[in-house]
Amino acid sequence: MATHVEAEIASQPDCWRRAAELAGTDCPALPEHGERVAVVGCGTSLFMGQAYAGLREAAGHGVTDAFAASEFPGVRSYDRVLALTRSGTTTEVLTLLGGLRGQVRTSAITADPDTPVMGAADELAVLDFADERSVVQTRFATTALTLLRAHLGLHTGAVEADGRRALAEPLPEGLTGCTQFTFLGTGWTVGLANEAGLKLREAALAWSEAYPAMEYRHGPISIAAPSTATWMLGTAPAGLAEQVRGTGARWIEGGLDPLAELVRVHRLAAALAAAKGLDPDRPRHLTRSVVLTGS
Repeated sequence: MATHVEAEIASQPDCWRRAAELAGTDCPALPEHGERVAVVGCGTSLFMGQAYAGLREAAGHGVTDAFAASEFPGVRSYDRVLALTRSGTTTEVLTLLGGLRGQVRTSAITADPDTPVMGAADELAVLDFADERSVVQTRFATTALTLLRAHLGLHTGAVEADGRRALAEPLPEGLTGCTQFTFLGTGWTVGLANEAGLKLREAALAWSEAYPAMEYRHGPISIAAPSTATWMLGTAPAGLAEQVRGTGARWIEGGLDPLAELVRVHRLAAALAAAKGLDPDRPRHLTRSVVLTGS
C-alpha cells in the first residue's frame, strides 16, 4: 500500500509552481531587500533556513543567519526574525516568537494557520496546499524554500522540470544495499545536505551524515568504503569525486538542480524504508510536532 509520504514526494513540483506564484504577489511575511534577517526553525525547518540564509546572502539581499529556535542569540540585532514551522505548534518556535513580541518584526511560514503561530508572529505566509499527513517532512520543506527562493528571483521553471525528472528517472542502482550515506554541499546546499541526511535517519533508520564538501577530506572520508555512498548536492570541488571513487565508495554526482536532487533523496529514503519493512509515515520516537508540556 502506498504511503502518504510517497504521494507527498510526488506532488513537490506542483507545489513549487504554486509557491513561485505566491512569491510574485504582495507577501509582507517575506523579508525585504536589505533587511538583517534571522531564520529560525527546528529539525527540517532549521536546515531549510540554513539553505535560505546561504542563498539570500550570496544574492546580496542582506545579512541572513539561521539558528535552531532554541539557540537564538538574543544579543544580536535583526530587522526581522522569520520562523519556518509546518505545524505552527512547535514549542521552541512559539516560545521564541512570544519573547520577541514588540522587540523585532516577526514572520512565519506555516502549513496550518489554525494554530498558535497565527497569534505569535506579526505576519504569516500560509502554504496549506503543501501540508502533509506524514510525520516525515518532504513537500512542505521544499515548498517553503521555493517560496523564499522565488522571492529572491532565483526560481525558474527549470527547477520544476528537474523535480519531475527526479521523480521519473530511476535511482542509481545498488543504493538500497549501502550501509552508510554521506551527503555533501557547498554554500546554500550545505543546508540541503543536512536535510538529506536527516531524511534517511528519520524515514529509514539509516546511518547518514552530512558535511560541507571541502570538509569531507578532513576526517569523514575515512569511513568511505565499497559499502558506502557519497552524494553531492550541487557542484563538487575539483578532485573530490576521484578521491572518493578511489576509496571504493559509490560517488553520486548531483546533476539536477540541488532542490530536485533532494527529491531523489526523498525517494531513496522511502525505498530504504520499504526494504526494511518500516513505515516512513510513522517513524519511531517522532511526532508531527514537538510540543513540550509545562513550557
